[in-house]
Amino acid sequence: MPHRIKVDHVSTPVNRRSYDNAERTRRSLATRRCILDAARASLLAKGYRATTIASIARDAGVHVDTVYELVGRKPIIVRTLVETAISGTDEAVEAEERDDVRRIRSLTDPRQKLAIYAAAVRSVMARMAPLFVALRDASTTEPEAAAIWTEISERRATNMRTFAADLAAVDGLRADLPIADAGDIVWALNSPEMYLLLTRDRGWSPEQYERWLYDTWCRLLLPT
Repeated sequence: MPHRIKVDHVSTPVNRRSYDNAERTRRSLATRRCILDAARASLLAKGYRATTIASIARDAGVHVDTVYELVGRKPIIVRTLVETAISGTDEAVEAEERDDVRRIRSLTDPRQKLAIYAAAVRSVMARMAPLFVALRDASTTEPEAAAIWTEISERRATNMRTFAADLAAVDGLRADLPIADAGDIVWALNSPEMYLLLTRDRGWSPEQYERWLYDTWCRLLLPT
């Protein structure tokens, strides 16, 4: 009769600490999203001044300290909302890392560049414009909000000049139009204020705004 060999089962230890850390991170990110969602809803419904950290915490179902820990003070919350609205993700993304910017820079046809950019602006403005205007309004009385609004505005202007230079590199600018002036034209026409004037005050559809933006850029920027 053959001998039976007893084999002891060897269990692989589970790294409980790594699991717990990953779970805490997941919960923190979910809570942060709830806070930002509550802040966005309050800002759009009540405006910047009527929105408080306490009301954001209440609407998100968290303690006030959690809001400060996971996001920050009210101006930082609005800045985060604006930047995530631009990126379309849960985090701010540098312009050079966005898919639409990479597509634009890969093209050599200036009209294609303008068409892609107009579509991207329409998508971003639907999310970002009301928040940016709320931040602008707050900047008139709150120095920290003013500093953030100025920073984002200047960054937009810099990005517009970069876009104008990209057009010029493929002979997509009028010979009499300096790159700096072209950047300012793009900056003014795709401003949140212009988007809201046309879509909210005048009742244009986002698609109509996109077509107008593309057509106006073509008329003002491209060589005849």
